Amino acid sequence: MADAGLAAVLALVLVFQAVGIASTWGGGYWWFDAAAGSVVCVIALVRRRGRAAAAAAGLAVAAVSVLVSWLAGLPSEPGPAMALALAVLIGSAVRELPARPACAVAAGGLAVIAASLLTQLGSTSGMPVVVLNSLTWLGGVAGGLGPRLLDARRRAVAEGVRRDERMRLAREMHDVVAHHVTGIVVEAQAGQLDAPGRPEQARASFAAIEGAGSEALTAMRRVVGLLRDADGAAPTAPGPERLTALVGRFRERGGPAVELRLSEDEGTWPPEVAATVYRVVQESLTNVARHAAHAGTVTVDVARDGEEVTVEVADDSPGPSHRRRGGYGLVGMRERVEALRGTLDTGPRPGGGWSVRAVLPLEENR
Repeated sequence: MADAGLAAVLALVLVFQAVGIASTWGGGYWWFDAAAGSVVCVIALVRRRGRAAAAAAGLAVAAVSVLVSWLAGLPSEPGPAMALALAVLIGSAVRELPARPACAVAAGGLAVIAASLLTQLGSTSGMPVVVLNSLTWLGGVAGGLGPRLLDARRRAVAEGVRRDERMRLAREMHDVVAHHVTGIVVEAQAGQLDAPGRPEQARASFAAIEGAGSEALTAMRRVVGLLRDADGAAPTAPGPERLTALVGRFRERGGPAVELRLSEDEGTWPPEVAATVYRVVQESLTNVARHAAHAGTVTVDVARDGEEVTVEVADDSPGPSHRRRGGYGLVGMRERVEALRGTLDTGPRPGGGWSVRAVLPLEENR
């Protein structure tokens, strides 16, 4: 339908152009302009079969027409119909072709305009046609470059969305796998120590390993289920009861004593804030199990102060803490917090041990 409309417009311009030349220059002058213009118009209508070849052919015909019209003393070329067809060819090439061929086509059109200008030096009769051709070329380039930039922007936005989704899934998988696998490793180590002389404790450790493995599988199935959810429904945000269960599982593994302190007036938190609080506590306890298993106590404080939620996990391990600076867990934790315009501070405590403190605004995430 679009090409049919373009064909009608080009045919109409060719007719008016021929009539105008015949009335101004005489009846023997219109045929060359009409023939050359018709060839370029046909090329423009079949441009989709090969945009680069069509643009090159159209520019070649235009260049020849400029030369012939100058040598034979014919009306200035390209005429309006040819200029319009060239604009279609140039715009199509600039939008669809790779950068170098697109620039070459645009430069070729500019060269045709420059050649037309050179043939009119010292004459004022053909200058309006040169100006019209220049504006038509500029319109063709702009008409191709605008959609090209919009397409590039859409691709960049889509790639950014895919990248953010990959990062979100990476954080989710890390949080799920690292937490449960760390518990399995801790229980396996305890089972090895208990196996020779304390079979009952060893059996309890192996039962805990089985339970942690089942929890890991359930959590991974939940993540996979979210990936397959066609509706993209958000998961239920972990509430305070989930924090209590999380701390309870940590205690059952025989690690340091954990004290959970939740503020009495929690109110309603946005789901993203509640999920981030849970992940911060989960990752912090996982790091305690990895790097501070000999700590005496671990405190988990979750409190709301006005329009902010503060979560702090601290331990009193006496050993060095430099090992806890690496890995993807801290990176993912910081990304989660900063995505909600919050702040995350981690580092050694003055009296010994390690602290993780996150502050999350509530008002900006509602």
